[in-house]
Amino acid sequence: MIFVDPPRWPAHGRLWSHLVSDTSLAELHAFAEALGIPRRGFDRDHYDIPAERYPVAVWLGARPVSSREILAALDRGGLRRRRRRAAE
Repeated sequence: MIFVDPPRWPAHGRLWSHLVSDTSLAELHAFAEALGIPRRGFDRDHYDIPAERYPVAVWLGARPVSSREILAALDRGGLRRRRRRAAE
């Protein structure tokens, strides 16, 4: 299943949502392509999508959830990829 959180993450003068799958990255990439989101929007385990695409994502079938639920979906699917910390 595809999940999307509310657009509340500011960057580049816009608000952004996270789009994830709890099934596979292939499912996520296919959904993002149908949504018109370029592959450069992919970041380790999710896509960043601009606020104006949020309603379209929901219309296409993404389940609206909280940011906390986004993390839970990634964990459930074994798809969460954490950032590596820089060597100290």
